[in-house]
Amino acid sequence: MIIYHNPRCGKSRKAVETLNQPSCEVVEYLKKPLSVDELKSLASKLEMSPLQFTRTKEPIFQELFAGKNPTDEELYKAIAKYPILMERPIVVKGDKAWIVRTEEALGKLKR
Repeated sequence: MIIYHNPRCGKSRKAVETLNQPSCEVVEYLKKPLSVDELKSLASKLEMSPLQFTRTKEPIFQELFAGKNPTDEELYKAIAKYPILMERPIVVKGDKAWIVRTEEALGKLKR
């Protein structure tokens, strides 16, 4: 299991606390941003478009895309360059991934 984690985010800290186990890899994605190819793989595991796991209220998103409709490729490049744009926490288990922002979502993964 991999947890893409931002230690400044309470929901992300809760996910690490709840799911952390010896076989779990915690990745601080702000320190180690994902590449465009890794983001595409993550999107496939999430079964989402990049827009669906982009934090659109971040100032950098507004700066880059205000009044625009960015393409998936533009979003992948933006998230790779500005990892703060990626939603968190994201948990990857095998070929599936989830954004786990609620206690309910965490509970399902813990089972």
